[in-house]
Amino acid sequence: MKLDRYRIDPDDRGAFTRIDPEDSGPFKDKAAAVARLQSGVERLALLQERLYASDRYALLLIFQGMDAAGKDSAIKHVLSSVNPQSTEVHSFKVPSHEELAHSFLWRAAKALPARGRLGIFNRSYYEDVVVVRVHPELLGARRLADDLLTRKVWKHRYEDIASFEKHLVRNGTVIRKFYLHVSKEEQTRRLLARLEERDKLWKFSLADMEERKYWKDYRRAWTDAIAATSRDDAPWYIVPADHKWFSRVVIAEVILEALDSLDLSLPKPDAKTRKELASARALLKKNL
Repeated sequence: MKLDRYRIDPDDRGAFTRIDPEDSGPFKDKAAAVARLQSGVERLALLQERLYASDRYALLLIFQGMDAAGKDSAIKHVLSSVNPQSTEVHSFKVPSHEELAHSFLWRAAKALPARGRLGIFNRSYYEDVVVVRVHPELLGARRLADDLLTRKVWKHRYEDIASFEKHLVRNGTVIRKFYLHVSKEEQTRRLLARLEERDKLWKFSLADMEERKYWKDYRRAWTDAIAATSRDDAPWYIVPADHKWFSRVVIAEVILEALDSLDLSLPKPDAKTRKELASARALLKKNL
């Protein structure tokens, strides 16, 4: 697949206009995409094992998007085969009192994956340059001094995020960021489904309806945030999400491409270890 068409260049402000949320790439139907995803999921399990065994890099995946864009299901399907022992999933909700007393990056820093592990952020610190920008009254909850709340506060936060991610990359964390690009019409259909299907009622929230009023404001905020923070070493991908089966394939392919670029391999035992293994083998055979 041509993944570059969804990868956002630095300062690219036209991506949302250029990328069609209904795009399904080279796939004519769901069946072909599901087959492609399944093979990718199986290979992802092998590469994750190498990531864990080599213990040199961490992988951080960030998922963002409007309500009902499919973030939860994408995480569930794409990462269905990974080993939970070396995977960490964090879902960032409304900040707690303790979190509000720190920098907006603090709670994310505490949740970062260690070397050898795969970390998943379902929403992230980007909420603090999008949701808070759409609802600027939320800035007051952090009780920042007035001289810090200038018209450049968003620009400064973009710079903070870029520096934070650059620091992570320099210390062995591979970062891939996904914005699931769903159309307003498809979001409407999915929200209706939550109301009409009994087993989906628990997913519905009146807050989702309220936030739809700010659709254009959110689009502007995401355009600015993505353009300002998509870099070669921590790229954003705007993933067409009207067809969930296609968005999952794109996400899986991007993750596989990132892991392949690391040239991961299982560690080879040195001479001392080989000698110890030979002794262990001999002892075990003796006890048969």
